[in-house]
Amino acid sequence: MTLQTKPRRNARMLSVGAYRPANAVHNNEIAGKIDSSDEWIQQRTGIESRNFAGPDESLVDMAEKAARIAIARAGLAADQIDAVIFSTITYPYQAPSAATEILTRLGNTHSAAFDISAACAGFCYAVSLANDMVSAGTANNVLVIGGEKLSDFTDPYDRATAFIFADGAGAVVIGASDQVGIGPTVWGANAETREAILMEPSWLEHKKANKGEAIKWPDIAQQGQTVFRWAVYEMGPVGLKAIEAAGLTPDTLDAFVPHQANDRIIDAMVKGMKLPESVYVARDIRFSGNTSAASIPLAMDAMLETHPELHSKNALLLGFGAGLVFAGQVVELPPVPKK
Repeated sequence: MTLQTKPRRNARMLSVGAYRPANAVHNNEIAGKIDSSDEWIQQRTGIESRNFAGPDESLVDMAEKAARIAIARAGLAADQIDAVIFSTITYPYQAPSAATEILTRLGNTHSAAFDISAACAGFCYAVSLANDMVSAGTANNVLVIGGEKLSDFTDPYDRATAFIFADGAGAVVIGASDQVGIGPTVWGANAETREAILMEPSWLEHKKANKGEAIKWPDIAQQGQTVFRWAVYEMGPVGLKAIEAAGLTPDTLDAFVPHQANDRIIDAMVKGMKLPESVYVARDIRFSGNTSAASIPLAMDAMLETHPELHSKNALLLGFGAGLVFAGQVVELPPVPKK
């Protein structure tokens, strides 16, 4: 017996929504704890300030706010979302998933929902999965969320990481389209250097601890130079492959929305790909810091807010991070919001 399948469809981003917590933290509030300065942090990363969630503001609180904005801008109701994919490395529960908590908050408790862990590349991973789900007819509308509360997992006295990471959430709705709105994803990993970014101590250390013994909460640690060299020299070629896979060339691209890891890395990628000045480059890192899985949708939302002429234009998305994993695709940016 031959299995039946639905005809393939095209998919695109219908909307984007973003949420940044209200607490803006300038470099001067961090520098003293790591024997540094505002000038040094800006020179190394391009970051001036970032946002931290309040003590009573959870990862899911932020994700819910971004999700509701994205759903409303798509002109949909929550019960029209067929699946939720939540990319995060900072949800403090192994199970049940953050995605199912989002479902309950939206009042849509029967749709598919799952989390993925691909760190700073996670949003692009999730976009690829959602595109395939819509194209195959598995879902009509997929809510993709990238969200992090990295302030919970950052040592404020670690000179290598304390000034980098931040909190926030971004979301997009991906649905059916008359034309191709999401190009092929180019992705992979350099897993032999997977420990260049990690969280430690692991949960195994907590399990080994004697009952009642205080164990340090996991914090992010990274080998900065290893990560920097990898991103600078290897991510540009990934971006070019994604542009080529979409049938475009750098000079026909409208925008570039990279993971907001470091301003110098962004500069190196732009130079390596030989992107012309006509390509708008999203640089949300200055006031948002590195928000891992949230950084690309946050940067996309900020870009469209200040440059509304880019709605429905082509953009290269490129994420890279812990694993070391990467993913990139060219997308048609969301249209002007319906609401």
